Amino acid sequence: MALETIIFLIPSEAVMTFAGWLLIKDKGHGLEWIPIAGILGGLGSTIGALFFYYVGVWGGRPLIERYGKWVFISADEMDKAERFFARWGTWAVFFGRMVPLVRSFISIPAGVVRMNLVQFLVYTFAGSVIWATLLAYAGYKLGENWEDLNAFFGPLDIIIAGIFVVGFLIYVYIQVKQAWEVKPSGPEA
Repeated sequence: MALETIIFLIPSEAVMTFAGWLLIKDKGHGLEWIPIAGILGGLGSTIGALFFYYVGVWGGRPLIERYGKWVFISADEMDKAERFFARWGTWAVFFGRMVPLVRSFISIPAGVVRMNLVQFLVYTFAGSVIWATLLAYAGYKLGENWEDLNAFFGPLDIIIAGIFVVGFLIYVYIQVKQAWEVKPSGPEA
């Protein structure tokens, strides 16, 4: 699960549903092992999330201030993001850990705004445990057909990625349009 968080091409849906089937049901263990799988999966996810958190901390704002203009991120937008994370960061991290694709990257803005590390770890772990437990249970219930869940989530990952791409393209369009608008100056303005 730590690698799943860092390498987003390894889906947690495959890792934890496989764990729910192979490590629990197929070995003859009962439902009481599902919470243990969830806790271990959450722990792995939290360890992996620390990698991206520190990418945000070490690269963070100085990197964005220096190169942000090339991806249309202004200092004002960075300030807005920091205010958002100051108010909603804990919940963004908590719920973000349960959304495919988002779960891998929510740690970066948390690191950029230097979210309190203890809060980050607590909310990351809590969200990850819930997600991992649900997936392990699904794998347990699906048995040998655990891959069916991965088939369900695969298109969902593509839809979420598509939403991000479309949102980013709209954002870029607005930024380019604003940059190219000629603002009148002088007495007629």
